[in-house]
Amino acid sequence: MGAAVLVLPLAGLVVLRASSGLDRQWQHDTTHFWIVFGAALLSAVTAYGTGAAAVRRGDVRVMYVSLAFLSAAGFLGLHALATPHVLLDSPSVGFNVSTPTGIALGSLFAVASVREVAADEAAAEMRRARRLRSALLVVMAAWGVASLLRLPPFDVGVGPERGSGPLVAAAVVAVVLYAVTTVTYARLWWRRGGLLPAAMASAMALLAEAMVAVAVAPNWHLSWWEWHLLLLAAFALVAWGAQQSWHEERWAGLYTADTLAGRREMSILFADLKGFTTFSETHDAAVVTEMLNAYFTVAIPAVVKSHGGTVDRLIGDAIMATFNRLGDQPDHARRAALAGLDLQVETSRIADAHPGWPRFRVGVNTGEVVVSVLGSEGGRTATVIGDAVNVASRIEGQAPVGRVAVTASTLEGLPGAVTEPLGPLELKGKDEPVEAFVLVSLPDHTSAT
Repeated sequence: MGAAVLVLPLAGLVVLRASSGLDRQWQHDTTHFWIVFGAALLSAVTAYGTGAAAVRRGDVRVMYVSLAFLSAAGFLGLHALATPHVLLDSPSVGFNVSTPTGIALGSLFAVASVREVAADEAAAEMRRARRLRSALLVVMAAWGVASLLRLPPFDVGVGPERGSGPLVAAAVVAVVLYAVTTVTYARLWWRRGGLLPAAMASAMALLAEAMVAVAVAPNWHLSWWEWHLLLLAAFALVAWGAQQSWHEERWAGLYTADTLAGRREMSILFADLKGFTTFSETHDAAVVTEMLNAYFTVAIPAVVKSHGGTVDRLIGDAIMATFNRLGDQPDHARRAALAGLDLQVETSRIADAHPGWPRFRVGVNTGEVVVSVLGSEGGRTATVIGDAVNVASRIEGQAPVGRVAVTASTLEGLPGAVTEPLGPLELKGKDEPVEAFVLVSLPDHTSAT
């Protein structure tokens, strides 16, 4: 049923082009501008949302999806400016060919998004994709300036005629790539279910049909208007699919298998306040809130900004942070240890100024975990699961107040560290004792500022 509905626009295009009486000319500049501008705006919003999610989760697929929508958004925006009497009174080749250029470029990024990228390649691939994003933005800006000023190669003509060889060739390549992308996302939907993969598959099919219309429909005829509406429908469909998804992991339906459940060696940091429960029982909730905010204001930057950690969650007075979540921090043990030391330095200043406030304990452990997206459409969150997480939590509970405890596995990544033994600890859920140490200092360590 869905496939049949998607074929209808293509059938309509064929009927319109086959009958000159039906394919009438209608020029309305204001309508043209707002349809194209609306499509560009929806595509830009989608590009921003997918780009932010891709960077946050290190997901290569969603990053290339973002590039596909960014390409369409930028070049469609340029096409909107080609509307008569918006910027120019006469046609400009640069503005006129921007739409097929954007859709064709988008097909390259779209087909690149269908791959499953291995965990050990994802970080490098993400760096390349982010460089591509910067280059794409530069190209679109230069394209707009050259089109507006009619600089070479946009200084003569109005662009290729509909049905011309170059335009048809570009359309054929783009349609093939969008078809591959459509089939892949349809298979993803078949395996996983969910609205977003289905919306993506449908949008890719609509973009392919729009490219056909761009190649064959004469300006201002009804068949020409059709591709404008197809683009608007494609971007609206994905935006709607994303809006219907759970907000915390809106794009999780598109994530690669590694993002959804990939293995990493990571360092996990836990910190909480010794005596927090007693303090909470004897103080007003507003005072407790003030204390937590004062601590978190300095503790979180010590972990995130100074050492590249990710705050997985805040649970009451406790902080859980991870290092090497995206597989791009080979020195994750040192980063976590430094974050623990700096957290103690910064929060101790707050504690010294407020006698009677509880102080932090910190525990760090290193080991293999699974990075997972948990939950369903009613609630989703990304977190890490594994015994290494449990050990980090248990070690933190054994750490002296105001100090940082690390396990032997973390200490292996801390050459030159000065420690004091905590001894083999009996931890809940562990059959064998776990060797732990109090971290005193690290070479070249300076406290966070």
